[in-house]
Amino acid sequence: MQALGRAISRDYAGRAPTLICVLKGASLFFADLVRAIELPVELEFIAVSSYAGATESSGEVRISADVTHPLAGRDVVLVEDIVDTGLTAAFLLDLLQARGPRSLAVCTLLEKPSRARTRVDIAYRGFVIDDVFVVGYGLDHAERWRNLPYLGVVRRTTPPGPGRRGRSGGWRRPLR
Repeated sequence: MQALGRAISRDYAGRAPTLICVLKGASLFFADLVRAIELPVELEFIAVSSYAGATESSGEVRISADVTHPLAGRDVVLVEDIVDTGLTAAFLLDLLQARGPRSLAVCTLLEKPSRARTRVDIAYRGFVIDDVFVVGYGLDHAERWRNLPYLGVVRRTTPPGPGRRGRSGGWRRPLR
């Protein structure tokens, strides 16, 4: 987080960016990130869902809570937990861009490029990971495991059939 905070502080020196946390998954990462930024910042939150309890994105993004202040003329950093298919981030970028910010950037804890279905320009990236389903540090599976103080990989317990990724459960290993 410190390196990401330093990069954002450097890039937005002399300004007060608005950071938007994508709830719920980015909440723990967001809290650590904003404490690592050495600038005045404004905090906003937006809640979206595209997994509906599954380990595969449905491809349909639903907004359940929106930001509370206008973004026109603001420097905005969208803070995501993970950019997987890119569909949620692309949807949010389009939505936020329509609100007229001066600038708009993405900061993500994790990127999973092997699953990308659309290109997302990521300005600030914590880690690139393989095609595994991770939980902990805010990320969940069916609203569970967010409180783990580390990232862990959920393993499959049934082999995937054609067009399926298998049922998940149990741990394979912590992701370090």
